Amino acid sequence: MNTAEPFAELPVAPKPPLRRFHQARWDEPMIFELSRPGRRGVAVPEPGAPRVELPESVRRAEPPKLPELAQPHVVRHYLRLSQENLGNDLNIDVGQGTCTMKYSPKVNDRFAAAVAELHPLQHEDTVQGVLEIYWRMERMLAEISGMSRVSLQPASGSAAIYANIAMIRAYHAARGETHRDQVITTIFSHPSNAACAKVAGFEVITLMPDADGLPDIEALRAAVGPRTAALMITNPEDTGIFNPRIREFVDLVHEAGGLACYDQANANGILGITRARDAGFDLCHFNLHKTFSTPHSCGGPAAGACGVSADLAPFLPGPVVVFDGSAYRLETPERSIGKVRPFLGVTQNIVRAYAWIMSLGAEGLRQVAETAALNNNYLMRKIIAIPGASAPWGTRRIEQARYSWQELAEETGVHSEEIGVRAADFGVHYWTSHHPYLVPEPFTLEPTESYSMEDLDEYAAILAHVADEARRDPEMVKGAPYNQSVHKIDPSPLDDPKAWAPTWRAYVRKHLS
Repeated sequence: MNTAEPFAELPVAPKPPLRRFHQARWDEPMIFELSRPGRRGVAVPEPGAPRVELPESVRRAEPPKLPELAQPHVVRHYLRLSQENLGNDLNIDVGQGTCTMKYSPKVNDRFAAAVAELHPLQHEDTVQGVLEIYWRMERMLAEISGMSRVSLQPASGSAAIYANIAMIRAYHAARGETHRDQVITTIFSHPSNAACAKVAGFEVITLMPDADGLPDIEALRAAVGPRTAALMITNPEDTGIFNPRIREFVDLVHEAGGLACYDQANANGILGITRARDAGFDLCHFNLHKTFSTPHSCGGPAAGACGVSADLAPFLPGPVVVFDGSAYRLETPERSIGKVRPFLGVTQNIVRAYAWIMSLGAEGLRQVAETAALNNNYLMRKIIAIPGASAPWGTRRIEQARYSWQELAEETGVHSEEIGVRAADFGVHYWTSHHPYLVPEPFTLEPTESYSMEDLDEYAAILAHVADEARRDPEMVKGAPYNQSVHKIDPSPLDDPKAWAPTWRAYVRKHLS
C-alpha cells in the first residue's frame, strides 16, 4: 500500500479559538414520573375532518396506561431533554465514525410530514403517489448499486443485513445445497454481518488484517470451500481503507460456489465512483439513515435497502412495488423470504432519502463522495499532527479513519475513552471502535460532506487541546466531564441483562420496587 504523505499542497487554516460551552442540566424525571391523574392536553382536529366511530370489536376495554400531563408540561419536558443532548443539528458531529452523521435538509421533513398520516392498510388505489416514490427509489438504488432489484422493507441496516443472509440461506436451500453453513466476514466489517449470520444459523469465519490493514486474501483462500455460503464484507472497512483487490475476494468465493454480499454502510465516499454489481457482488445493502441523509433519530427509526442480482430477485422480502404501465401495485416475489418488518417500509425516511437523491442527481451524488473523501483527508492531516495521535496503516483513507491515541496513553496514562469524555466539555464527542480493539486506544472520525473547513479546524483544535491537557494535568482529564448534563456512570449494569429495563414497567419493577 502506498503510504506516502498526500497532503503537501493543502492550505493550513488559522487555528480557531476554543468556544466556551456548558451543557444544560435539569435532572429531569422520566415522563411517567411527571404523570398526574386527570391532567391532559388538547389536540384540535383539522377543520372538516370526518368523525370515525370505531367498531366495538377493535376498541380497548380500558384506556392505555399512558402518562397524563398538561400540554405545557409535555413541551417543557421534551425541551429540557433536548437541551441535555448533543446531536447533528447542534454540534460538529464528525466523531460518530461509521455512522455517517450528515446534515438532513429540513425541507425534506416537510415532505415526510405529508405522508405521516397515511395508514399502512389503505387500498393501493389511494396511495399511488407513495407507491410511485417507492418504485422510483428502488430504481435509483438499483442504478447506484448496479443491482437488478431492490427492497425497501428493512427498518434498519442490520435488518437489511439479516434479510440478505436470509435470502442467501433460501437461495442455497432452493438449490439443494444446505451443506453450505459457513459465512466469511472480516474483523473490520460491521459486526452486524457476523451477528446476523450467526442468528441465521451459520458458522462465522472472521478474516484478520494483513500488514497493510486489508483483509488477508491468503486467509480467504484457506477459508473458502464446499461449506462456504457467502462472503459478507464492508468496503471501505471501518478503518476507512478501501480494498483494491475486492474483485479477487468475490471471485474466490464464487469459485467455491458461495455468494458475495456487500455491506455498503460506508458507501458515502464511493457514490457514483464504484458499484457493488460491477465488482461482482450478488447482494448489497444500504443504510438510508447514513448515506442518504435521513436522520438517525437516536437509534431509530432508520431505513435499510437490500439490492440483489436477477438470480436472487425471487427471494426478496415482500411486498415490492411493481408498475404495470398505468398503476403501481404491491407484489410478493415467488420465493420471497417473507416480511422482515410489518407493512411496506419506513415510509417517511424513504421519502426523505428520495428527496435528497432527487435534489442532487447523479453528478451531485458523486460530488458528495468526493467532498466526503476530501473532508476526511483534510481532517486526517490535522489529527495526525497532534502529538500522541496516529493513523495505523498509513494515511490513504476514503470517508473515515480509525485513529489511535496509543502513544499519548503510554506517555500520560490517559485513555481514548477519557479523551472523548473530556471533549464533550467542549460540545463535541467521538466514538472509539467496535470490540475487540485491534487498533489500540482507538477513536473513529467521519466528517461526511456536511462540514466546512472551519468546522473541521475547530474539531481538531478541541482534540489537540485535550491532548495537551492530558500531558499537563492527566488527572483533570480523567475526572471529566465538568460542563456536561451527566456525570460518569457505573458501566457494570450494562453487562448485566438482569438490570436492563427496556420499559417503564420493567424499570419500576427492577429499580423502584
